[in-house]
Amino acid sequence: MTELLSWQVEASTLRLQGELDRETLLALWQQRETLSSAIDTIDVSALDRVDSAGLALLVHLRQILQQQGKTPLFTGVTDKLLSLITLYNLQQIIVSPAES
Repeated sequence: MTELLSWQVEASTLRLQGELDRETLLALWQQRETLSSAIDTIDVSALDRVDSAGLALLVHLRQILQQQGKTPLFTGVTDKLLSLITLYNLQQIIVSPAES
C-alpha cells in the first residue's frame, strides 16, 4: 500500500512528509501555485521515498519560486534523495543550505 503524501506550511517553509511519487503527487501538483506563493523553503526531511516523478515536481516547484523572484532552498535532503539527485545530475538545481 502506498503511503500518503502530506504537507504543511509553517512560516515560509513547505514541509513534505510520506512518499512523493507518481501515485501520491497529484494533490500537491494541483496546489503548487497556491503553495508556492507562501513559501521559499522546501523541507524534504520527512519524505520516506521520492521517485523520478516526485523529483520532477521538486524541480518544478523550484522553478515556480524562481519565477516569483525567490531563491528557493531545500532542507533535510537525505542520502537516498541525494543519490537520486546525483543520478539525474541535478546537484545545481536541488541545493540545500549547507551546499550553497
